[in-house]
Amino acid sequence: MARLHRHLLFLLAGIALAVPAAGRAEDQENIEPYKMLRSLQFVQDSVVQGDHSAGEMQRFMLNTIDQRLRTVDSSVFEDDRNVDAALIYAMSGGNPQTLEYLVSRDVNGYFDNRVTDVLRKYLSGKGLLVAKSLVETANEYKDKKIGPYLALVGGNVTIAKSPQEALKLYDQARLNEPGTIVEEAALRRSLAICVDSGMVDKGLDYSQRYVRRFLHSPYASQFADLFVKLLVDHDHQVKPDDVIGILGFMDEARQREVYLRIARAAAIAGKGELARMSAERAQALSGDSGNAFGALADFYGGMAGISTDNVDAAAKNINTISDNELSPRDKALRAAARAVAEQVLRAPDPASLTQVSAPKSSGQEITSDQESASPTAEPGDDPGAVEAASVPASDVEGLQNADPAFSSFVTSSRSRLDEIDGLLNKESN
Repeated sequence: MARLHRHLLFLLAGIALAVPAAGRAEDQENIEPYKMLRSLQFVQDSVVQGDHSAGEMQRFMLNTIDQRLRTVDSSVFEDDRNVDAALIYAMSGGNPQTLEYLVSRDVNGYFDNRVTDVLRKYLSGKGLLVAKSLVETANEYKDKKIGPYLALVGGNVTIAKSPQEALKLYDQARLNEPGTIVEEAALRRSLAICVDSGMVDKGLDYSQRYVRRFLHSPYASQFADLFVKLLVDHDHQVKPDDVIGILGFMDEARQREVYLRIARAAAIAGKGELARMSAERAQALSGDSGNAFGALADFYGGMAGISTDNVDAAAKNINTISDNELSPRDKALRAAARAVAEQVLRAPDPASLTQVSAPKSSGQEITSDQESASPTAEPGDDPGAVEAASVPASDVEGLQNADPAFSSFVTSSRSRLDEIDGLLNKESN
């Protein structure tokens, strides 16, 4: 309640700033930029904590600070807090041109050129050109107000060439700004590094921190995508208890959604054990299979069985799900699974199993010497292997042409495989 009261007071203050009375115009002109920045930071932190209604206020504050910085007297930057406010504003989604405006008019040297130079390059999309300088600047200013923000943007430009260096910068940023939008972004990007680099233990640690602190962030869906990818790509290194422990911080609805995501991704990737475990957890959280979530859990669990010796039961299971309960992507996924199951369960054509002897050349006879040179089957040998060994590789194509049933089977199989590839390509897109 105290937090809500503070937020309501801030909203009222924002309205007063947006439409000031004549008697308050002078007070507005005297508001220090660093005080306005505190309001912006409060709003941004409220957004990642789950107050999505604060998004509109965030845009209002960015615009208000922009106007204030462009009209303020340059003497205000004698206070270092206002200099930091201008720099943090630029790194917090503010107008990059405003920083250019301030630096071009900084005749008294209030702004550190080293900082403004690297930031201007970064904000103009040329951060890679100053990556080294940006990292050095972030380390130099790590104990200052702008330190965590510099560390965050420093990690952004070094992540491609040096993920480990970027991870250090993200750790530096989040530890110096706990519970803020800076920590939220640093945790999410750190998890992305762990997914790409295979750092499973670190990734699970970052995931748990994120779930405990920023579960209601509007960026939580991006986190969920990364978390699912970490589990599916490295399923043999993740224990089920780790997954249950991390997702246990979520409410049941969110747990169910993430488990369904895991089950789906694992089924597509052929990770049957992970898919079944996740489907079972989602099913338990759904209550029964009579609702849409339970049906999806059954579907993904059935998908996981396609690549096992229970393919017959799995195929029947996925066919029991109504089309109305599946998205277009899941319908394509089921079509691909059906095609695979059909090929696996298809009974072989007896004609294709007929042993075909290699035709002899005109006038050729098998002499006793040739007969003795042919392979001799021993107990335990595969007769088919001996038969195949007696057929030259050059005659395989002729054998295929000689057996219409075999040729038809190959053509049909290739057509099916092309169909499956097309469906899976559509799914990946």
